[in-house]
Amino acid sequence: MALAEKAQIFDRDGMRRALTRIAHEIIERNKGTAGVVLIGIRRRGVPLARRLAERIRAIEGQGVEVGVLDITLYRDDLDRLGYQPVVHQTEIPFPVTDKKVVVVDDVIYTGRTVRAAMDAIMDLGRPKAIQLAVLVDRGHRELPIKPDYVGKNVPTSRREIVAVQVEEIDGIDRVVILEERD
Repeated sequence: MALAEKAQIFDRDGMRRALTRIAHEIIERNKGTAGVVLIGIRRRGVPLARRLAERIRAIEGQGVEVGVLDITLYRDDLDRLGYQPVVHQTEIPFPVTDKKVVVVDDVIYTGRTVRAAMDAIMDLGRPKAIQLAVLVDRGHRELPIKPDYVGKNVPTSRREIVAVQVEEIDGIDRVVILEERD
């Protein structure tokens, strides 16, 4: 089964504008940055979290801490995977207790990744609140999880894949929809 590019959702400038808007929304909702931390879900949530932190610093004149979360061992499908999962390090060098934690990911689909992230964060402490920022919400939720900050809502079919590419990992900034072709 081959994948073909169906549409481009964001180019570099579109991603930049969406992240800038999300940064403003995070600041507004939290009435500033006091007690706010960002935690990016490994892989592409991490560079997005770092970019949001840069924008927040540029807007507010003060930064927010950024952590890196690996959810591999919190996945609910580990028993179904036919390979040994590769576990990466979680790097959260600050306490999450009593913080407003903004979890950052590239795409929300079923909600299972976010549920795993919340479980992992709760194992580290008791945040004041957990909020969710995603670049793309593609629908098809299986769990009652709704992002607080969304770059763009993109209705998709289950046969489509939303592929986020970031400069830090892929050498380019863009978001495309890929479609399975027989």
